[in-house]
Amino acid sequence: MDAAGVEAVFQKLKKAVIERALGAELGMRLASPEGGRGNHRNGRSSKTVLTDEGPLRIAVPRDRAGSFEPQLIPKHERRFAGFDDRIISMYARGMSVREIQGHLAEMYAVEVSPEFISAVTDAVMAEVGAWQARPLEPMYPVVFFDALRVKIREDGVVRNKAVYLALGVLPDGTQDIRSAGKH
Repeated sequence: MDAAGVEAVFQKLKKAVIERALGAELGMRLASPEGGRGNHRNGRSSKTVLTDEGPLRIAVPRDRAGSFEPQLIPKHERRFAGFDDRIISMYARGMSVREIQGHLAEMYAVEVSPEFISAVTDAVMAEVGAWQARPLEPMYPVVFFDALRVKIREDGVVRNKAVYLALGVLPDGTQDIRSAGKH
């Protein structure tokens, strides 16, 4: 598998994470007093955003009142650069909700509530967990194993950890990547 194949797999995960985060943001909006009584989800609209790795087509959730203004990717905004670095920095540092709140204010110039951060984090973690737990295919003719050494904050101490990856190639040539966790 070449670098483009690995990037394609990560683009799919990035799309799922962005869409899940936007859905959690809308959920928080609808649950708030500003969300309006009787306002509900009303489908999705397509939007192409430019990431560091190129264009990414996402589905942005809508509300019936048309009052939902996403903070993660504002309306009419087309650039979403540095997404990977921001998400990795928040999770790898083991940041608290208040630290993430400060980080978002610094990077996005957006003020968000701790409840919003918790809702988005829970939604994103659910998406990552579902991606990691998806069932294996019955056969992989070719399998590559590798480990990536990363620095992770754990119990207030930064440690080097190995993130084990398995890349399987299916008979039709498509690739499937797995993370075996940190050790």
